[in-house]
Amino acid sequence: MTTMLDLALVRPVILDGALGTELMKRGLPQGAIPEIWNVENAGAVRSVHADYFSAGADAVSTNSFGGHPLKLAASGLRARCAELNRAAAEIAASVRPAGRYVVGSLGPSGKLLRPQGDATEAELKAGFAEQVRALAEGGVDLILVETMIDLREALCALSGSKKAAPGLPVAVSMTFGQTRRGFFTIMGDSVVRCAEDLARNGVSAFGANCSLASGAMIALTREIRAASPLPVIIQPNAGRPDINSEGGMTYAQTPSEFASDMAQVAAAGANILGGCCGTNPDSILALSAILKRP
Repeated sequence: MTTMLDLALVRPVILDGALGTELMKRGLPQGAIPEIWNVENAGAVRSVHADYFSAGADAVSTNSFGGHPLKLAASGLRARCAELNRAAAEIAASVRPAGRYVVGSLGPSGKLLRPQGDATEAELKAGFAEQVRALAEGGVDLILVETMIDLREALCALSGSKKAAPGLPVAVSMTFGQTRRGFFTIMGDSVVRCAEDLARNGVSAFGANCSLASGAMIALTREIRAASPLPVIIQPNAGRPDINSEGGMTYAQTPSEFASDMAQVAAAGANILGGCCGTNPDSILALSAILKRP
């Protein structure tokens, strides 16, 4: 079977969009831990993955973004880390069509490394390794470390992933903000520094997700492409969020506007494209229609 990264060198690979908001549409209470639904409401999680595959996604991300044991510990779920991550992978794999892929999602641990926080690199690496072992057992095809604001934590996730599942490729997606001096993470990491340090440590693909809207991601994609020869992964938000009367966030960007911007992102050098906050199956359907058009 052609790997996801091999396919990305032939044509754009389409990822899914936001997962948490789709689960909320199915009844997940605001503030609840999405990963618990991997065992308490697997059918709802499965239906989100199926909707994204039906919309044209080549790959979907597991419901494990908040599955690091340190993050789960805040909700009293530390002991269920392996169970919840394994279930996340198994659910996505159960609806994976032939020739499609499941990506194991690793989000931030919820802790800051010293000296900004009290976490150590050793415990972050161990936690990410625990996640990845379970995701690998559940049948993922690739690990995606995403929404990272600290290069040091991203490197911990990369190291832990490679130790736990040496046979799985690992992609890393940082979250950059746009400044007058260019694109930087909140911790001050530049695109070039991220690209070089991650490549030196064996990353298989590099890119960005969250924070920025699709229009801003065009310039960022060019910068990432100039800094890295690896496959580039880009997952923007659906525009800037507005707060509704109930305190929730809404996104005004239409699927066609998102897809139009993402066609320019692909032209700028992105190989793997999907959506982050505010995107949905309609966004991916519109993206698929543009990128897979003969």
